[in-house]
Amino acid sequence: MKLACVQLDVEGGAISANVDRALDRIREVSAAGADLVVLPELFDVGYFAFDAYERAAESVRGERLARFADVAAAESIVLLAGTVVEDLGASAADGVDVPATEGLANTAVLFDATGERRLVYRKHHLFGYGSEETERMVPGDRMPVVEVAGVRVGVTTCYDLRFPTLYRELVDDGVECVLVPSAWPYPRVEHWRTLGRARAIENLAYVATVNGSGQFGDDALCGRTSVYDPWGTTLASAGDEPTTVTAEIDPDRVSEIRTEFPALHDRR
Repeated sequence: MKLACVQLDVEGGAISANVDRALDRIREVSAAGADLVVLPELFDVGYFAFDAYERAAESVRGERLARFADVAAAESIVLLAGTVVEDLGASAADGVDVPATEGLANTAVLFDATGERRLVYRKHHLFGYGSEETERMVPGDRMPVVEVAGVRVGVTTCYDLRFPTLYRELVDDGVECVLVPSAWPYPRVEHWRTLGRARAIENLAYVATVNGSGQFGDDALCGRTSVYDPWGTTLASAGDEPTTVTAEIDPDRVSEIRTEFPALHDRR
């Protein structure tokens, strides 16, 4: 499976421009042969554009996400539409199973190659350090898993990287690849590099950390989108400029490594 991680330039609050840019990039990487495309966290509104969250919020069945479902179907790709601000009340009104019937959530949505919504993950660990996310968002409570081209895939979001038990839960559910849409800022670049690699090593799984690029006042995203294999080897990575990081994901490789080095069986 060819994975393409799109490191987008995100403009704070510029929802229409960000969406159009993302759709253009999806079409480009699809034409280059990608099977699974992943966008960053809050790619449409910008993580640090807190005052724009309400304006950006919609149901997971809303018009904006429908454009991403349509491009997934048109390009015959699987697409993780990064994360978006979900209006939980609107989703509930649309018949979607939600953790609360009001408030906002930081929500990742995966569409299959027919445009069908196959996975919805709401960020579990909300970031409070110099951020308004904890004040504005409702945490998720579920860990869905989906099979993509023979690979069992799970999703976590940004700050979730600091909580390893979340990844153990995914591994116990058979996950072989974890996608991590993020909006990770400077100056914590070394944390970003280390935590993604550590989650791959300790779980003997592929981990793709997909970050944005861009400046938000005094805050800047550090980029460094990376894909790690189950040994923790860096398969591909980027700097801090907009780009696309690609890698091959092989489920047989996961099985081989877990058999060769059965650390997961030695847990107590």
